[in-house]
Amino acid sequence: MEATLRAETRNDNATKSELKQMRERGKVPAVVYGKKVPSMPITVDEKELGALLRSNPHSIIELDIPGQGKHPVMINGMHRDSLQRTLLHIDFHQINMNEPVRATVGLEFVGESPAQREGGVLTAVLHEVEVRCLPNELPGSIEVDVSSLQLGDSFLAKDLKLPQSVELKTDDNAVLCTILVPQKATEDTADAADAAAEAEPSEETV
Repeated sequence: MEATLRAETRNDNATKSELKQMRERGKVPAVVYGKKVPSMPITVDEKELGALLRSNPHSIIELDIPGQGKHPVMINGMHRDSLQRTLLHIDFHQINMNEPVRATVGLEFVGESPAQREGGVLTAVLHEVEVRCLPNELPGSIEVDVSSLQLGDSFLAKDLKLPQSVELKTDDNAVLCTILVPQKATEDTADAADAAAEAEPSEETV
């Protein structure tokens, strides 16, 4: 297991005021459900959860559930405040470690291409991809090696080097990143084209 998170039970019919008080005490309202765990309203510690999300937001979590023991879970959904971005609610899905799961995995862009040394700009289009594998085979992150990209090149999802046990579910032709031509070079080309157009003699009508 990547990490253990302790849960506490809460009132299933809590009012908005009671939920607000939970959050003020540093507790995030949540629900856990799965084949071996009945749907149960819980809370988790905001600081502990925040540390897990910063280190690996897509990891398998061993959730210590009151009255149910410890079970492997994955985060299935998060609801954040639209302005402050604080966590308002989270869903945990209990999983079977012997059955494949679909999950999103973050991308790590590594290397430096010759195009970047020439001033090309690396622009990430996607920051994560979806995969299917056994929970224990789920990568913490997936490397995107951009060292061979030239100006104007793109790195596609199908170019990723994944372990044989990990199946890519994101579209093969999805663009993960691209190397853009430097803005100055684009402007210089446009200026040169304008200058050439102005230099061409104009046709006079007789």
